[in-house]
Amino acid sequence: MTSNLINHKRIHSGECPYFCDVHNKAYIDKSSLITHTHKHSGERPYFCDVCNKAYSDKSSLISHKGIHNEERPNVCDVCNKAFHYKNNLIKHKHIHSGDCHYTCEVFNKSFSQ
Repeated sequence: MTSNLINHKRIHSGECPYFCDVHNKAYIDKSSLITHTHKHSGERPYFCDVCNKAYSDKSSLISHKGIHNEERPNVCDVCNKAFHYKNNLIKHKHIHSGDCHYTCEVFNKSFSQ
């Protein structure tokens, strides 16, 4: 059986044989554990070939690379403003919803951002 099939079957069985020594979090495959341990060790093996900024995981590097090519895939469905990062779009959407997620404890006033 191939390792891909073994790892896929673990999704259904819930088996997670690889553990982080720091906080005992479990992973389906060894590569996920290795990527996770980079966060604890501070290791950042993934480098941007444009600006040389380093990341601990490949998905963060891929997300970062969109900055250099002006890619803005996260678009507000209300005003069409585009963002590099999904988190920035989520924060932006509070403007349209009127949700006030931040409160000043001194003046007891709430803000969307």
